[in-house]
Amino acid sequence: MEEIISKEELGKLMKINGEVRMVGVKSYLDFILKEEGEEGLKKVEDTMLSFGFSLKREKIRKMDFFPLNQLAILLVVIKKLFNYDDEKFQEMGKFQVRGSLLLTMLVKYLVSLNRAVKELPNLWRKHLTVGKLTAVELNEEEKHLTMRLENYRMHPIHCQILKGYFLASLQRIIIEKRTCEETKCIFKGDDYHEFLVKW
Repeated sequence: MEEIISKEELGKLMKINGEVRMVGVKSYLDFILKEEGEEGLKKVEDTMLSFGFSLKREKIRKMDFFPLNQLAILLVVIKKLFNYDDEKFQEMGKFQVRGSLLLTMLVKYLVSLNRAVKELPNLWRKHLTVGKLTAVELNEEEKHLTMRLENYRMHPIHCQILKGYFLASLQRIIIEKRTCEETKCIFKGDDYHEFLVKW
């Protein structure tokens, strides 16, 4: 059987700091259930258990916190088991918006797009214990938004999930066709992540 994660890679992933609300983790497992069925979900849960992490979809309490290092391992497991590409992980990010605590809070504060982007740092902190998400530039006339994510080193797979998440989130506010590009990434040598959303 092919090695899912080498000891060396596992050691690197375990060094990732921070925690995330379980609501996001559950959405990823819900996505696997939808795409790969009960058998696929069991493969994921069994593989996580083989690394010493008990993760059962039906036992998740959405408001609890989950270590980001285990989330990174989960995403690598999903990639290796199902050969997901960047587009599939973006689709996973879009799927996450359906039951998102972060987006629910965003809509609550939504008086205007301008007001919503000002709330980004507070909303991020309620969902994750590390990183800082801010709007660098919102230009409604030229129809673009630049968001910067600092002090956040998770895994490159998560960059794709964030792209999908930002696109689907914006869809709830702006109906027009949207694109999202990661213009800066710490995994490509930059000091922070930066996402440019256009509509």
